[in-house]
Amino acid sequence: MNVLVTGATGFVGHRLVPALLEAGHEVSVLVRDRSSYDPPADDVHVFEGDLLDQGSFESALADVDAAYYLVHSMGASGDFEERDRRAAKNFSTAASAADIDRLIYLGGLGPGDEADGVSAHLRSRQEVGRILGEGTYDLTTLRAAVIVGEGSASFELIDQLTHRLPVMIAPRWVRTRCQPIAVDDVIVYLVGVLDAAETAGESFEIGGPDVLTYQEMLRQTAEIAGRTVYIVPIPVLSPTLSSHWVTFVTDVPKSVAKPLIAGLKTPVIVRENRIEEFVDVEHTSFETAVRRAFGSDPEAAR
Repeated sequence: MNVLVTGATGFVGHRLVPALLEAGHEVSVLVRDRSSYDPPADDVHVFEGDLLDQGSFESALADVDAAYYLVHSMGASGDFEERDRRAAKNFSTAASAADIDRLIYLGGLGPGDEADGVSAHLRSRQEVGRILGEGTYDLTTLRAAVIVGEGSASFELIDQLTHRLPVMIAPRWVRTRCQPIAVDDVIVYLVGVLDAAETAGESFEIGGPDVLTYQEMLRQTAEIAGRTVYIVPIPVLSPTLSSHWVTFVTDVPKSVAKPLIAGLKTPVIVRENRIEEFVDVEHTSFETAVRRAFGSDPEAAR
């Protein structure tokens, strides 16, 4: 199958491309700067373009059977919600005009945006999914919470907090429940749905085998790294105040950290596992995923 990957330089995208090649697909990638991308194989077709600039990227969709949408704008300056909205509309229009068969989107796990207190980050992820769903292709959406792996902004926040704050006066969101998933498992799902025709036009929730509070994730990460962390939750730190605190003590860019922290008050748990009917995944525990992210798992693929 001829497949296009957008966001190929990102945390998930740069892992997905070699996995698709290994599965026997012909792969093209769309990047903003061709010089910044080193393809994993000579037969990867590299296109340069910007989804915010109509007319700059449409050629990448020629003769494509399926595409992956892994683009988001949190790290960019300005209104990331508006940028993501425009990019999704532009891509949906172009993909429909190119008459592709499938589009696969990796979105965010959580309640609908009509629920009280939904963060701007999650609201934007869901809006992008709705916009992409307006195209003439069959959209498959995979919705995940925290993805654990080297290069994940969410995991970097957890790691740096345990490293820099051995005693942590933390907000109440540390007791919010989350179902993290290893990036390796996400890749298996992303590749798997492409070959499962039954997943076309469907939305699925994906998660790992462990449901943990953020406090438990912080403590386990610290333990694996050989650190000790003491966490004292207090009620006075709101998500907004927490975001200022986190950006002060970590290197994660403010434009990324603030939207992520704002969403931590919302539980993100898998409510249905229909995806298991179509894609077989040997689930990776949170502990193993963290060890792989630290490079301390001898069986890790990386």
